[in-house]
Amino acid sequence: MSEPVPVRLLGSFGSPFTHRAEAALRLKGVPYEFIQEDLRSKSELLLRHNPVHKKVPLLLHGDDDDDIRVVAESLVIVEYVAWFSLSGPPLLPADPLARAASRFWAQFASDKCSRTLFKALWTPEGETRRGFVEEAKKNLALMEAQLEGRRFFGGDSIGLLDIAASGLAWLPVLEEVAGVETSMIREEDYPALCRWRGEYASDEAVMKCLPSRDEMVAYYWP
Repeated sequence: MSEPVPVRLLGSFGSPFTHRAEAALRLKGVPYEFIQEDLRSKSELLLRHNPVHKKVPLLLHGDDDDDIRVVAESLVIVEYVAWFSLSGPPLLPADPLARAASRFWAQFASDKCSRTLFKALWTPEGETRRGFVEEAKKNLALMEAQLEGRRFFGGDSIGLLDIAASGLAWLPVLEEVAGVETSMIREEDYPALCRWRGEYASDEAVMKCLPSRDEMVAYYWP
């Protein structure tokens, strides 16, 4: 049996985007080497293989520079891992329509939902922040509806949309650091999301690459 092609993941501690890539690799049972990047002094390896965005996460599949596969952007990495590894949960539905819907909502969770929540957390008090909070609540209601009758967004196992929305598992820490007194995701308002967040964070594979609350507080609020 041939040796598996080596996989390296360039990432940063405390990055929800890096977590997405790690979660996919662990869920699919892919062995990988994690390379911690100092984003204030980016490595030559990162700059050489991701000269456009110069960002993490970055997945390198192979060890021969002449034949190495380079995959950038967290959700693109998740889909790539889902494609090349046959073990673990499928991450994406087999049905084309369901797969398209999963990609649509993953993009919604990654862009519109997460970014609005970030603005709601870090915008100073005032009319602008209240607008972001209202928009964030509407987005969360849409995500809540996607979970109706399901354990995870993809069904009985973690999939692309769950990984895309995994930043919600970090929200309590970010709220603590930001000094938010009332959580954006309360059980009385979003019971399915609260249950899902606990289920996701307690998954055996996910737990191995999800920093603890104390680690995250120390990172974001040293």
